[in-house]
Amino acid sequence: MKIQPSIDSNVPVHSYKHNGKIHRVWEKVRVMEVTDNVVITASNRTLVIESDGRIWKTTEPAISYFFDDLWFNVIAILRADGIHFYCNISSPCVYNEGALKYIDYDLDLKVFPNYSYKVLDEYEFAKHRRDMNYPEDVQKIVRAQLNKLIDMVHKKEGPFKPGFAKYWYDMYRKMK
Repeated sequence: MKIQPSIDSNVPVHSYKHNGKIHRVWEKVRVMEVTDNVVITASNRTLVIESDGRIWKTTEPAISYFFDDLWFNVIAILRADGIHFYCNISSPCVYNEGALKYIDYDLDLKVFPNYSYKVLDEYEFAKHRRDMNYPEDVQKIVRAQLNKLIDMVHKKEGPFKPGFAKYWYDMYRKMK
């Protein structure tokens, strides 16, 4: 049995790079749902600490979807003009030492409220692939998982399902 966070607990999220160095930390997010393969969290005005020491706060509510079997996570950002999604291509998420943790593999997918999308950070992926020596199998997984993520967007599955983010945000507001 794997250890998972408790529903209604506040936990930090740690993003690492392939070389093991911390990339970014979200001080705390609220755990909304835990299943065998997914942790759903909610946050608003969360403190974020960058690897260079810069500190900032998120400005919009967000619902995050962390998988323990897929190489990406999805952040649904609730804005006045609709739901925007920011998706990180990453290792599957683990819950360890009281935090949700994953390795960020640079590529991101930005999805707009009309479900159009844009792949971001190809240059960063190419640079880090060389600098951090990403193994060939990791590079293949990253590309395949990006395609799987895009397919989920087209099919409006999982966190992209219409109404999904609003439902969890309403639940988060009720919990507060």
